Amino acid sequence: MKTLKYNLIYRCIVIVWMAIKFIFKIYFFYFRHSIWDNETMYKWNRLLAKMAKEYRVKAERLGGVLIKVGQFLSTRTDFMPDVFIRELTKLVDHVPPMPFDYADKMLKQEWGTSIDTYLKSITKSSIASASIGEVYRAVLKDGTAVAIKVRRKRIEEIFHKDFIALRIVFWILKVFTNFGKKADLKALYSELVYVMDRELDLKQELEYGKYFKERYQDNPSIHIPFYIESLSTEKILVMEWIEGAKITDIHYLKSHHINVEQTTKVLFDFYMDQFMNPGKFHADPHAGNILMQKDGTIAIIDFGMVGEIKKQDTEQFKILVQGFIIDNYDIVVDALDKMNFILPNADKKKLKKVIKETVELYQNGSLKNFNAKAMEKLMEEIRVIIKDQPIQLPADYAYLIRAIAIVVGILFAINPETDIIKWAKPKIKDWFGTGQIIKSITKQYAKDASEPFLSYPRALLSFLESGEKNRTWDKEKEYYRLRHHFYLLIESISFIMVVIGIVGAVYGLSTDLISIGIIGLSLIGVFMIIINIILVMHYRMIRSRK
Repeated sequence: MKTLKYNLIYRCIVIVWMAIKFIFKIYFFYFRHSIWDNETMYKWNRLLAKMAKEYRVKAERLGGVLIKVGQFLSTRTDFMPDVFIRELTKLVDHVPPMPFDYADKMLKQEWGTSIDTYLKSITKSSIASASIGEVYRAVLKDGTAVAIKVRRKRIEEIFHKDFIALRIVFWILKVFTNFGKKADLKALYSELVYVMDRELDLKQELEYGKYFKERYQDNPSIHIPFYIESLSTEKILVMEWIEGAKITDIHYLKSHHINVEQTTKVLFDFYMDQFMNPGKFHADPHAGNILMQKDGTIAIIDFGMVGEIKKQDTEQFKILVQGFIIDNYDIVVDALDKMNFILPNADKKKLKKVIKETVELYQNGSLKNFNAKAMEKLMEEIRVIIKDQPIQLPADYAYLIRAIAIVVGILFAINPETDIIKWAKPKIKDWFGTGQIIKSITKQYAKDASEPFLSYPRALLSFLESGEKNRTWDKEKEYYRLRHHFYLLIESISFIMVVIGIVGAVYGLSTDLISIGIIGLSLIGVFMIIINIILVMHYRMIRSRK
């Protein structure tokens, strides 16, 4: 197994076959269920959960890109099913620890000398073992306690082999599924490779750590570890050792008499600053990366996953907010388009209608008593919009939405009485600028006043003409489209198996290997029958649509 783990063909077969199997199961399910009632939905969610669990188990066994892809996909609320996301969030970035001999060899190689030159001591068993690197606790010659992250053995080689397998998977998705119309697979693949490659470079993580330390150096309530640059390389990262407990450890907070409300406010302010302003943000803010120190200081560690909010996107986001405030959803959709959220084939009129209807759900004071449940409901509405429409979030914004959800979850876990709306209002007001809001509202009302009065009857007529009829037609089209792709997939696989059978038959009969020849002839016979049956069924389906 250890030898196979580094074998390109083995990894490609495992990853590609898993993708083909999942696609087949999904199409076969759609093929069998044309009516979607509660029982069908239950079976569908159970199927997705089973596939997600299979992926998670296989990723934890093989490691490499599969773990990182799973974590990446768990952020993609724009196209991944909720059931799948829930299972992928359980994906533990944990692999069996590597022998210390390898870490010792790597340190010597990178430092060009014995580890005793710089270290007084080092634990030979790692304190954390992840897909990218292994972390050890050590003490420098001057007595400074440090954490040393060592990149795993042959991890770069494994990643690049998995990238080949992923390219094949993305080609299959584009050719044999309808997914290519809902997502820009080329951009998605490029983002994935870019994100994975960035995480491999520990020098990049060091630069991110330095960025956050400098940005929050004047905040006494936040502590970012310092880094030993002279001992850090692309494969080795040496940083300050942080003592503390997970921020969600309520017992620890109470035993050290730490003010819970003050702690949640500090954490809220820290992340709100990153989420609202141009610059980089900590994209992996789970409780294990946010440590509480005895004196009440919050320490932030692990900057392997970092996103970025660009200045031009911040300006577009302000315009987006203006559109919501003045109920102008043309502005909202236009801002989303300029932020590259909307794919070229999007039906912008339909998207505008869906966003408007969703916003109206929350205009009757339903967010007055905002809590974790309300946040979960709102996030669910956003996920529905994103999934049902041709919207694809840039990787940074997928990370941003995930980070916001995680931070909100932590805030309510520490203090269920947290009043996010109360804390957010003044910040949003300062960020947006009251004058700008008034100016936008005034301009929009002036524009509305010049609109012909007949626009209201037209809007009413449009509303009455749309509705369940359109939704039923869309579902019917989607069902037939999926059946069409299902037939194409079966036909292609059967054709490949016939070719393999021909090769086996010719090879076996020409070399007197009769058993191989018989297997080849059997494959030809079986899959020729399957091709004929499927072609007839496919033809009948096409004729029935005319």
